[in-house]
Amino acid sequence: MDQSAYCLFETPLGACGIAWKEQGTSHTPPAVTFFQLPEATRSLTDARIAGSSGGRKARVPPPRIAGIIRKVQRHLRGDVQDFLDTVVDLDGAGPFARQVYETARKIPPGRTMSYGELATEMSRPTAARAVGQALGRNPIPLIIPCHRVLASGRKPGGFSAYGGVTTKARMLEIEGATTGA
Repeated sequence: MDQSAYCLFETPLGACGIAWKEQGTSHTPPAVTFFQLPEATRSLTDARIAGSSGGRKARVPPPRIAGIIRKVQRHLRGDVQDFLDTVVDLDGAGPFARQVYETARKIPPGRTMSYGELATEMSRPTAARAVGQALGRNPIPLIIPCHRVLASGRKPGGFSAYGGVTTKARMLEIEGATTGA
């Protein structure tokens, strides 16, 4: 039986949270189910990831999750990392949202796309608004890099994390990309 767990960890942006599903076998790595960017306080971050994950708070994450945490910490310090090898669990997402997330994961650090460009990349050129809505519900920001998707004209568009577009701009700046704002 799969079990969900989560933990908090410190980054240069503040306390982040990561939740994962333990797959039950030593041969199957745990899958990330949620990622929480910092809220206004550590306790709000904790409450948000606890509610989103439905899991138990872990004292120590399993080794593979600890490795992902170290990568996130390095990334947010400016040592940009690639998260394509991170196993994610998108069981709660519908087929369209999964396609959006899989396509967004391919945007490399330092690069951006518009919602329309992402829709076109998915062979759904009229779905820019739906792409934006799916990204607004992204359960695993940073690892699924929704911050790399901008509105037309390189405007920042929206960002559902605490701090909104300011947080988005900071994350893009860390990666060497900017918005047109």
